[in-house]
This record gives sequence, C-alpha cells and structure tokens, in this order.
Amino acid sequence: MSAASTRSRTPDRLCAEAVDLARAAAEEAAAPGVVGEHAGLVSEGDRVVTHFFECKELGYRGWRWAVTVARASRAKIVTLDEVVLLPGPDAVLAPEWVPWSERLRPGDLGPGDLLPTDAEDLRLEPGFTGEEEPPPNSAVSADMAELAEAEDAEVTEGPPARLATAPSRGSIAAVAEELGMRRARVLSRYGLHVAADRWEEAFGPKTPMAQAAPAACVSCGFLVPIGGSLGQAFGVCANEFSPADGRVVSLAYGCGGHSEAAVMPKPPQPAPPVIDETRVDPFPLRPAPSGSVPDVTDEESAELGHS
Repeated sequence: MSAASTRSRTPDRLCAEAVDLARAAAEEAAAPGVVGEHAGLVSEGDRVVTHFFECKELGYRGWRWAVTVARASRAKIVTLDEVVLLPGPDAVLAPEWVPWSERLRPGDLGPGDLLPTDAEDLRLEPGFTGEEEPPPNSAVSADMAELAEAEDAEVTEGPPARLATAPSRGSIAAVAEELGMRRARVLSRYGLHVAADRWEEAFGPKTPMAQAAPAACVSCGFLVPIGGSLGQAFGVCANEFSPADGRVVSLAYGCGGHSEAAVMPKPPQPAPPVIDETRVDPFPLRPAPSGSVPDVTDEESAELGHS
C-alpha cells in the first residue's frame, strides 16, 4: 500500500475539527431546525473530509446532510467544498427507476395516448417495400416489359413498367396488398408466438371455464374463423352471452354457451280434441223408427179408438 493511500484513509486534523463550519453551511442550505446532531465523518482524500448531520425533515427519514470541507496544502484555513443531502444506510428510497416501456401493462393505453414502437421490436419484421427485384415471369419484370413493348408498340406509349397506370393485377404490390403484407412492418414469427401464448393463456383449454365446458369452440356455431396461420388454432367468439364475446379464443377453449351444448326442446303440442267442433253433424227432425212397434198412420189409429 502506498503512502498516499495511507494518508487518504486518515482524516485531516484541521478538516475533522471544522464541525462548526460544516454545521453552519448545512443550516444555510437547509430549512431552520432541519439539521440534527453530528453523525460522523469520513475522509475523502488528502485534506478532504465529509461531515454528516442528521436530517429531521419530514419525508427524509434516514437521510443525512453531507458537508465536504477541504484544506489546501500547507494552509491552515479550512474552506467549504459542497453541501448535499444524501441517503443513509437506513434511508427510505424510491424504487429503482424502470423505463416506461418495461412498466407498461395491458390496459394502460387510454384514449388519446400514443404508444411508439421500437424500431428493433422483435415482434415485428419488415414488410413488402417494393424494392425487391420482381421475378422473371412477373408482369413488371424487365423481360416482360420488353416483350410487351415489342408486341404493343402501336397501342401503348411505353412498356407497362413505365405507364402511368401500370397494371396492378399480377404485380408484386398487388399480391402483397392482397395478402395484407404491403405495410412497413408485419408480425414476425416471434410476434406470432408471443400473441399465441398470450391468447392461449387467457382463453385456452387450461382455463377453468374450458375445463368445465361441454364441448370445444371448434364445433361451436358462434365461432368466427380468422385468416392467416393463426386461424389454424384461434377464432373469434361471437356469442354475446359468453365471457369471451369479441375475444380471440383457442379452438380448444369452451364455455357453457356452446351452440350445441343444450338444444332447447320443442314446445309441447296439444292433444287432439275428443269432440271435433270443426265439423257439423246433420240431425233429422223426426227420429227414425226403431223397436217392435209397427209404424201406423193417424187414420188407422183413429179406427182403433186411439186419440
């Protein structure tokens, strides 16, 4: 160990005795009655000492006023260096600062808020920019342009690639736009996997709702299919009574609102009536003769003395 290191560990005597100078400087920087008792000192180097005083200010429990004094070489006058408020060993400190991009949670974005996306976001990758060289059989390739110019020299004003209204069907831009990739950036494979894991955790087969469901969403009539590679494992729920209404759900998810879980029974049909009141039965005014009594006229009954 060098002599300079040994000297720096030992506080300078004159600087260590300048407690009153350090207290006066701390009281000048702080509010009245905030500077407490002397809490020790530490050597910062040759003829440089820092004095600590307790801080009695509310909200700064465990903090200390640090006053650094120094003395020039061969000088007997101690001068003030700086006064700061520093946390002590038992100080109450704020949590470590975390960037906003790491503090952001789902649902924090409100109306009017802007969420910038990092240029190196792993969830995204460059989409179609139009700078790629088209394939040889493309309608806008150089070979096809020369062929079209030779065949349509008297019809068009130039090759299709130079026309103001270039044909869009069959071009790379048209195909990219049809596939939904004519954007500056599209989802990368990593972004697809992250989204799939997030949706699987929220509305997947391992949720309590899916475990108690009578059937999976893959056979539900309320499931709306989605395109792309994610459509092989996910869809959108369109049942307003389902807890996943309007959400992206796994095909293995399920709930009690399955379209085929419990089919409503048909309303009961009334039994046919015993008496048919919709039909008229004819009844004669005189009943038909019946029994063993012969049918006689009025004249015959008068001869027998019957009235």
